[in-house]
Formats: sequence, C-alpha cells, structure tokens
Amino acid sequence: MQAVFGAALGLEPPWRVESVAFDEQMGELEIVLDFPRGSRFACPEEGCSAGLCPVHDTSSKRWRHLDFFQHQAYLVARVPRVACPDHGVHLVAVSWARPGSGFTLLMEAALLTFAREMPMAALARMAHEHDTRIWRVVEHHVGVARAGLDFSEVTTLGVDETSSRRGHDYVSIFMDVDNPRVLFATPGRDADTVAAFAEDLLAHGGTPRTQIAEVTCDMSPAFIAGIGAHLAELPPDQDEEGDFDPTRVGDEEPELHIPTIVFDRFHIVKKLNEAVDEVRRDEQRRRPELRRTRYVWLKNSEHLTEKQKAELVWLTRPSMRLATARAARWRDDFSGLYEQITRDDAEFFLKRWCDGANRSRLEPIRAFVRTVQAHFDGIVAWAERRITTGLLEGTNSLIQAAKRRARGYRSKQKMITIIYLIAGKLPLPQIHTI
Repeated sequence: MQAVFGAALGLEPPWRVESVAFDEQMGELEIVLDFPRGSRFACPEEGCSAGLCPVHDTSSKRWRHLDFFQHQAYLVARVPRVACPDHGVHLVAVSWARPGSGFTLLMEAALLTFAREMPMAALARMAHEHDTRIWRVVEHHVGVARAGLDFSEVTTLGVDETSSRRGHDYVSIFMDVDNPRVLFATPGRDADTVAAFAEDLLAHGGTPRTQIAEVTCDMSPAFIAGIGAHLAELPPDQDEEGDFDPTRVGDEEPELHIPTIVFDRFHIVKKLNEAVDEVRRDEQRRRPELRRTRYVWLKNSEHLTEKQKAELVWLTRPSMRLATARAARWRDDFSGLYEQITRDDAEFFLKRWCDGANRSRLEPIRAFVRTVQAHFDGIVAWAERRITTGLLEGTNSLIQAAKRRARGYRSKQKMITIIYLIAGKLPLPQIHTI
C-alpha cells in the first residue's frame, strides 16, 4: 500500500511513504512520509554549491491534502534541517508544499480553482477550513503571480471604476485592451489612482510617461487630470513634482509623448440618454401620458416589447408635439457619429450636430452639447482608434456577479484580490501531480 501511495504522490528519494492510517471516527486519512536514516539533502539556499548536506535535526509538520474520496487527507512528515558548511543550519524545502503553508501545493491549486468560481465562505464550508486560511493561500499566490508579470508591452489602456459596496465607494480598474486582462486595481476613482497605476507599471517593467499610447475612459475630470499628470511626458524644464528644473532646459523643445484619450461611446450615449430622460421628467408634469414611459424612450428598439413599440409609435406622432420626442430624435441622430469612417468626417458630423442641437430649446440637450464641446477631441478620436471600455464593462459585470455571490467583501483589498484572480489572467498553480 505504501508503494501505491508513494507513486500516486510522486515522491522522489529519499522520501517514501512510511505508513497509511485511516481514522474512521474522525473520517481522516493520514499518510506519514519519512526518509531513511543517514539520508542527505541539498541546502535550500539558492546557488549553494556545497552539495548534499547531513541532517542536523527534524521538525514534525502536517499538511492538508486533496480529499481521499469523501474524507479529509493529511500528509505528515518530519522535515529535516541540514547543516550546510557554507550557510549554516536551514530547514529543507519539501516538493509537495511551499514553506509556511499548512496545505499541499495540490490542495492550494484546487482552492485557487474553486475560489475563481464561488464565494470564499462557501468554499470554506466545502473544504471544512476557516476562510481566513483560504484567503491567505489566495492572497499569497495572487501576489506572487502579479510580482512576476511584465507590463512593458502594454500600449492601450482602459480605465473604469466599479462599486465595492453600496454608496459612493469605488475601486478603479486599469485594463490592457489589446491583451484583455486587469493590470491594476486600486481603491478610489480620483487622479491619485492613475498615479498608483503609473507606479505599479514602473514596478512591472513599464515606462509610464512614454509607453501608453491610448487610453479609453469616461469623461471623469479626475481620470483626465491623472492621465495628463502621470502618463504624459514631462516638459524638459519640469521635474516629476511639476517644479522648474534648470538642469533640463534646452535650446529646442522636443515633441512630448502625450497619450490619446478616447472617450468611451457607452458613457457618452449614457449621458445623452440621461438628458432625454430629464426632458421627459420635466414634461410629464404637464403631459400625464408620459408617466411610466421611461424605458420606452431609453431602451434600444430591438429590446422593446410589442406593447412598448406600439406605445412609442403613438407617442412620437407629429400631432403629439412632445419635447421628449424631439430630444429622442436628437439622441438617435447622434448615433450617426459612430458610423463615420475618418476623423475629419466625425469632426464635420459632430460640429453640425452640436450646432443643430444647440438650437433645440431643450436645456438638457444643450447642456449635453456643452459637455461634448468640452471633450470634443476625445469624442471624435473614436473614429481613428475605435476602442471602447466595453471590455471593462464586461469585466465589471463579472466582478459584480462575484461580489453578489459573496454578499460583499470584508475590505476593498480582498475585493481587489478577487478581481486579479478572476480577470488578471495570472499564471497561477494548476492541479497536477507533485
């Protein structure tokens, strides 16, 4: 039996299975590992050339392993400390578990796999372990995997925020648009989040002020300011703090690298829909037929029910003379912007649309025009770049689904760990033989 379990565990000499015992009352299988007397082990210090070293003493340790049928399984071993002539006495690293962990590597890989798909509390119940122990496993492997990532090839960035709990409490997410994955997540949604991303990018082999060519985001003033302050190249006479630096003054001013900001079409259309709904709410005070028609105006036509389609046809008759219908027509006309082929075409279209909408006598629409004019370049840039935060919206839906299943997280940092786990494409340990 020992030989069978040894082969199943993939043990290498001098390790062997000494005994296997099943405690029927506790429902636990205990596999005891040991090594013959006189065995020698390599020094655990990296780069040590001392060869195999004698055992100084041993320390008994126990690790939770994958379940054996429906029963909990444990590996038990007296782990040796070796006396290295170059490095002194050190504990040997075993092949089936990482130092300091109470789980085998296979068990940790299984926990990581399940943690991607289910709430931590449910996983703790299934594994018969306290969730704090499982969180330590997940946080360790996520941290190690992220530390080894290289972001030096990232050029197109997507930025968005997701709510961490009820109220105005957010986590900002930075994604690689070309190779869809979450690069970085941090609490808040202000300009400091971009500074934190720039610092993280630098730590992963990137060059924040010269590397990012394009950024797609909403029209948040904080994100815009942060991109300009932390992802754009500094003038030659300015240092990192924005102060004058006389040592960098030159005769010629080189062309500075400034990322192109492309405002996401989803957020732009959302603001225009909000303007249409504001017109409707104001008008329904005088026109009771507009009550309970919010989604008739805001849903895409292909998503309307037959009853809603009929109601929309009735409300948009010329004889109704509804201001809401005029606002909706301006909204529908605006969608033509995203059918333009070139930037010049987009600029021409948007200028004409703004001129017309500004004469609409609908104040919410005119307010939207002012927003468009303030962000004109970033809106028409879509015609050239054609990138959106749709990828981030999809990732956000995965994150919110995980948050709902977990009924929230104890802290933002734990939520960020789950974001990396489910959307970071991290090279985490896989289930395989040890």
